[in-house]
Amino acid sequence: MADAGPVAVVTEVDDVTADMVITELNKRGVPVVRFDPSDIGDRLLLSARFGARPAVSPAGHLRTPSRKTTLEGVRSVYWRRPTWPHFEHLDDPDARFATAQVRHGLGGSLYALPNAHYVNHPLRNHTAEHKPLQLAVAERVGLTVPPTLISNDLDEIRGFIAEHGQVIYKALRWTPYRRNDGVGLTTWAEPVTADEVDEGVAVVPHLFQARVDKVADVRVVIVGPKVFAIRIDSDLLDWRADYSKLSYEPIALSPQVEHALAEHLDLFGLASGSYDLCITRDGDLHWLELNPNGQWGWLEDETGLPIASAFADLLEQGPTP
Repeated sequence: MADAGPVAVVTEVDDVTADMVITELNKRGVPVVRFDPSDIGDRLLLSARFGARPAVSPAGHLRTPSRKTTLEGVRSVYWRRPTWPHFEHLDDPDARFATAQVRHGLGGSLYALPNAHYVNHPLRNHTAEHKPLQLAVAERVGLTVPPTLISNDLDEIRGFIAEHGQVIYKALRWTPYRRNDGVGLTTWAEPVTADEVDEGVAVVPHLFQARVDKVADVRVVIVGPKVFAIRIDSDLLDWRADYSKLSYEPIALSPQVEHALAEHLDLFGLASGSYDLCITRDGDLHWLELNPNGQWGWLEDETGLPIASAFADLLEQGPTP
C-alpha cells in the first residue's frame, strides 16, 4: 500500500457522491483533505516550488481551514466536481485575469503532483469528454455504435434523417443554461424530423444519431479493475428526464464487452468512467457515450452495489509501482 499521505478530494461544497467515498476512507483511517478551487483565498492557500533539485517538483503545501498537506505527500486525487472562482466583485478584465491565474496556477500545480494517483487526471477527463473522439475510439475497440452524424450542413443533416427515418438530437456538451427569467433549462436526447431543422443549424455543429430500438438502458461504472453494470428500465427515450420512472437491476456483461469498455477507458488514460449503453429488442448492446466523471451515488443507493468502496480502494492504494 502507498504511504500514509492524504487523499485530496477536489469538489464543490455539496457533493453527496464525494461524501460517500470520504465516509469509506474515514472508516479505513485514510486521511482526507477536501477543498474546492473556488475556495482560493483565505480558505485555500497554495505554495508550489520548482527547480529545487534534487527535491521532487512541485514541492510545497496546500492549506485549508482544517488541514495542511505537502504537495509531494498527496497519495491520490479524487477529481470530482470542482468549481472555479469568478471574481464577480472585479470588473470584467480583472476578473478574466484573476480566473486565468487560478486555473493555471492552482490548477496547473494540482495537475502536476509528483506522487499522486489521479481518479481521474482532469486533463484526461477533458480529452475524454469530446463525443466525436469517444465515438471514434468506441468503434476502434469493437463496440457497436449507432449511426451518428456531427454536422452543420443542412443538406447532409436532412439526408441523414431521410436515410435513417427515426433520428434523435443530442447536445455535444451539456452547459448551464437559464432563461431570462432565471429558470434553469437542460437538453435531453430528443427525436427530430427533417422538417424541424432549418438553416439555423449552420451556426454550430450538431449531433444526430439513428434511434436504436431499445428495450432498456445500461449504466456501467468502471472503477479500476471493478465493473458495475446496472440495467435501467423505463419507457423514456432519455432516462435522465424522470428518475421516478426508473427501475434498476444489476446485470453481468459479456467478457467481450467488459474488455472493450476497459480498453476504451485505458486508451483515454482514465482510472474510472461511467458508460451509457442500451439493450436492443434483439438483445444486442449498443454503446452510446462515456461520462469520465459521471454520477453514480444514487445507483449504489438503489442497488446496494459497493461502488463507493471500490473508489475508496483505488484512492487508498495510491499509485502502483
